[in-house]
Amino acid sequence: MSLTILNADITTLNVDAIVNAANPQLAAGGGVCGAIFRAAGRHQLQAACDKLAPIQTGEAVITPGFNLPAKFIIHTSGPIWRGGHFGEENLLRACYVNSLKRAVEYNLKTVAFPLISAGIYGYPPLEALKVAAKTLNEAQGSLDVTLTVLDDLLIAEFRRWLRESRIVFE
Repeated sequence: MSLTILNADITTLNVDAIVNAANPQLAAGGGVCGAIFRAAGRHQLQAACDKLAPIQTGEAVITPGFNLPAKFIIHTSGPIWRGGHFGEENLLRACYVNSLKRAVEYNLKTVAFPLISAGIYGYPPLEALKVAAKTLNEAQGSLDVTLTVLDDLLIAEFRRWLRESRIVFE
């Protein structure tokens, strides 16, 4: 598994699938979710999501990408941060694991993730990145994974942590 970290708009990436940091109802929301719905085509994406909703926190489902460069959208509902004492890390890990499972099921080669739960759901961004890196580091397979983060300082802090933790992606 390879990992690339970019400061990029996930809706513009030419990958097999992008991951939507969704709500359990798979309804158009704000932030990354809202941007994905707008770029994909709000009504057609909502119609596809309505057939799959609701989902549990940590679960992942897949829809077509519609008007996006990506062929598919993998929707996963991350945990709401409640101080870190209510299983948030395990639930966040499940988001990445289950999203990767959907990618493998569909024989995808490239997947881009946003920083799941670090927006409106309040997960501390650096901690969310650490969970993503640890989870992806443990994953098997040949997927090319991109993490999109819209904060250059956070990316620099994360890269420093990666070097110190000796996590290596091939």
